[in-house]
Amino acid sequence: MVSTAAPALAEGVSTPLTGIRRTAARRMVQAWQAPVFHLTVEADMTEVGRVKAVSPGATVTDVLVRAAARALMAVPEVNAHVGEHEVTVFPNAHVGIAVAGPKGLTVPVIHDAEALDLASLAERRADVVGRAREGALTRQDITGGTFSISNLGMMGIARFDAILNVPQAAILAVGATTQRHVMGPDGPLWRPIADLTLTCDHRALDGATGAQFLNALVGELAAPLGS
Repeated sequence: MVSTAAPALAEGVSTPLTGIRRTAARRMVQAWQAPVFHLTVEADMTEVGRVKAVSPGATVTDVLVRAAARALMAVPEVNAHVGEHEVTVFPNAHVGIAVAGPKGLTVPVIHDAEALDLASLAERRADVVGRAREGALTRQDITGGTFSISNLGMMGIARFDAILNVPQAAILAVGATTQRHVMGPDGPLWRPIADLTLTCDHRALDGATGAQFLNALVGELAAPLGS
């Protein structure tokens, strides 16, 4: 007679959730409880691709942070925290960048990003991201964020939905830039296009406000980098 009993599992290795991982796990549970919706747009990344020619030390991430900060100033409702009974809108854009570090995912913050030029953003980003990967961030580095960006485009991910970084009202997910056939003013042509997906907390934002922010963001990414 053939036994139908499930095979015994080999002994696994348990790792307690501590520190950053434990905090992240708690926030993920809170994020899943929020009533969210997602909006996606296509962004022409032609001008973004010129970043090295304009500022040799800068990267695509720096352009994204600058564009997001400017869009947050244009649509300040998105630059917000959501509490149990209130929504708090902030006057400055403190933009977090999701970074995979030795202790798990961290989101170091570039404070007052709207006031920084591209070269200054690049310097600040290189500092905090470098320390994030070394596990050397301070509490100041990871607090006070008002908006976050998660960029998996460099890993070949075409499009994804990011989980809210509570208590922030929104987070931007950036997919890979690929050549796509689009219709231009003089006919079809190839353009480098990326999908940008905004996850919004519906307690603070509605679809029209989220769309307004994404339109402002796309406009900033298409604008000349020297402006």
